[in-house]
Amino acid sequence: QLTMSLNSSTLSNEENSQGLKSNAGCLESLEIQTMSSFQDNPLQQLQLASQEVLEKAKKTGRSKCPRCSSSRMFYCYTCFVPVETVPPKEIPTVKLPLKIDIIKHPNETDGKSTAVHAKLLAPDDVTIYKYPCIPEYKENRHEIALIFPGPNSVSVKDIAFHLQKYTKKIVCNNDDDCSREPFLKQAKIEPKEEEKNLNECISTNRSEGTRLKKIIFIDSTWNQTNKIITDERLQGLLQIELKTRKTCFWRHQKGKPDTYLSTIEAIYYFLVDYHQEILKENYNGQYDNLLYFFSFMYTLIKNAKCCAGKE
Repeated sequence: QLTMSLNSSTLSNEENSQGLKSNAGCLESLEIQTMSSFQDNPLQQLQLASQEVLEKAKKTGRSKCPRCSSSRMFYCYTCFVPVETVPPKEIPTVKLPLKIDIIKHPNETDGKSTAVHAKLLAPDDVTIYKYPCIPEYKENRHEIALIFPGPNSVSVKDIAFHLQKYTKKIVCNNDDDCSREPFLKQAKIEPKEEEKNLNECISTNRSEGTRLKKIIFIDSTWNQTNKIITDERLQGLLQIELKTRKTCFWRHQKGKPDTYLSTIEAIYYFLVDYHQEILKENYNGQYDNLLYFFSFMYTLIKNAKCCAGKE
């Protein structure tokens, strides 16, 4: 197995005499080794658009944001646009099967957040809000879900079942007779007939009531989420947990399980599961480009750490 250690004990005498190469040169020399050393990296299996434009921007260095003129690398994390050295036409766009709202904690550092990746790559389907300025979510709550782990969270495959339960509550609450007296007392009908009537009522609303239309993600450190998750505007929403994925994020928070994902990872993995479990369609990389920036930065940082002898 090929290792990438650049400790002095593994360097030849000639290399010792010449000293370590510059970081940029080291990154280039490790391109071939990267494929071997990251075989266990799931990001390598992604079907991504060409990242050549990012490679060029990396060599050029920081550039101006076309809107605010701030100096940035690759993209502006406040304006949600690529910098001048990264033409928008060379950045892939992804069409999502539902809308996504990202609620960003006010103390979350803009430059460290991966939420902007989603806005850059799926601009028509993603909206970013800075807490506490968020929507009320009162209308069509049965079509909205929140991604967050907890005792009442459900898996992606159980979404349809739980949305149907939400629809039953709404159907009953909107039915004047139902709100006054139970079906059995009103019509004096058999239980089977009651169930049939309710199911028929639910069936007429299924196309509207059991189809998920929006997903909410919280962009925050895990220690800061409590204020947002307890906000009354988010109460009563179906809560979904992604339990089987492990993070590749280079800023993993100490003391938290590796199933706690970065925002862009959570969005990506949810959509993959949703595509397969709910839409019942084969997944052929339709959302892989959501990790376009993430995967590039992951490899860049990994290589830099190897050059520094940290791995």
